[in-house]
Amino acid sequence: MRVKTKLLLIAAAALSICQVQAKPTQPNILVLFADDAGYADFGFHGSKVMRTPNLDKLAEEGIIFDQAYVTDPTCGPSRAGLITGKYQQKFGFEENNVPGYMDKNSALLGDEMGLPLDQKTMGDYLKALGYATAYYGKWHLGGADRYHPTKRGFDEFYGFRDGQRSFFPYTAKRRAHSHLAYLERGFGFYQEHQGYLTDVLAEDASQFIKQQVKKNKPFFAFVSFNAVHTPMEATEEDLAQFPHLSGNRKIVAAMTLALDRASGHLLDTLETLGVADNTIVIFTNDNGGPTDKNASDNAPFSGTKSNHLEGGLRVPMIMRWPAKLSGKQKYHYPVMTFDLLPTFYAAAGGSMDQLTDIDGVNLIPYLQGEKQNRPHQTLFWKKDVRATVRDGDWKLVRYPDRPAELYRVSSDEKEVRNLAAVYPDKVKNMFKQLFDWESSLDRPLWLLKRKFENYDIDRMDKYRWKKQDIKADQLSINP
Repeated sequence: MRVKTKLLLIAAAALSICQVQAKPTQPNILVLFADDAGYADFGFHGSKVMRTPNLDKLAEEGIIFDQAYVTDPTCGPSRAGLITGKYQQKFGFEENNVPGYMDKNSALLGDEMGLPLDQKTMGDYLKALGYATAYYGKWHLGGADRYHPTKRGFDEFYGFRDGQRSFFPYTAKRRAHSHLAYLERGFGFYQEHQGYLTDVLAEDASQFIKQQVKKNKPFFAFVSFNAVHTPMEATEEDLAQFPHLSGNRKIVAAMTLALDRASGHLLDTLETLGVADNTIVIFTNDNGGPTDKNASDNAPFSGTKSNHLEGGLRVPMIMRWPAKLSGKQKYHYPVMTFDLLPTFYAAAGGSMDQLTDIDGVNLIPYLQGEKQNRPHQTLFWKKDVRATVRDGDWKLVRYPDRPAELYRVSSDEKEVRNLAAVYPDKVKNMFKQLFDWESSLDRPLWLLKRKFENYDIDRMDKYRWKKQDIKADQLSINP
């Protein structure tokens, strides 16, 4: 009898061990985040000019989102929305956070402009689930020490707090425009790199990944490249690859080549370590390309960085997770970059009940086909008086200097057929939707100087399609 009991206990223990071993392993998470890239400037979006073989391969193996949106068409607010999983206007991060661009009457200025401390980040959520977390590159969510990445959920940081910097090291003779632009490791240890920054960030992130795999610990690495943001700087070797181009178009092509090479280095690291299958990889961008600054191309859309046309809001986005998601597909419904936080959290085993006041949704059930409906019926954008609402396939854009415009995005992605006069009731109803949403928001913590609003409007008008520029067979007749 004792022997039988002992055997039963042994069997139960063995079953328990098997059950522990059979428990799904938390996926690793790698975010490859570009800066100011043009929608059309990738091979997987049809570019014949740019060379992006590594990202093209990622797109071929993963899921391409052809209606991926950012929460704002400028750097800082876009990052604030992504990293918190919600509309950043809810906590007053409505305008960009670039010192010198802000109105002097703003509540916060200079280094004090940052992500409010009561907002939890991706790093906070994933660290609580046992992840090793690291952030590389451009932060742009506050320069003051209290906003530092290592105080916002990230174990490691190697990058800069500012919104831009040189791709080459600063020296005693060549100083940065701001103390926040210097390269920093951890908290407060400033040391400039050697080489080209895009490559350096990838190599450092690669070492972090290797360390965590060796420890058998799940990792979350957010690699925030400053490519292809100004200043327009590339290596001579990369420039030589584009002898047929000139000016900023040549430089942005070389910078994009470096971005792709750095991304490829990290993807190769995952393969070499044998963890690619259970690593969620995301590639996306912070906003539309500023064509007048870096010669980026946002085709087929109207608009650029800093405005609410599709070229300012719609960005490239790829997701690959071979262990759970079928690749070689496109996802056609609109998604927002704030969906990434709940998606990562759910994939990591977190309870969705723990995510309060989140506007993003877990995309996994939609990508696996469990849910067939839209992740979002309605999406919003706002910057001061300018604001936009997309409801289904209808999009209303409100301006400070002209009547609102109404587009049917599904049949007019270039936004050339303003249907506001045709559907006045639709305009009225969408105005009400927009106002109801705005009424729920905090007041902005800082505001742009008025002259920059004029610049943004002028930039939008300069880079938008006109009916006469489009062939008749490409111009949709029916709304």
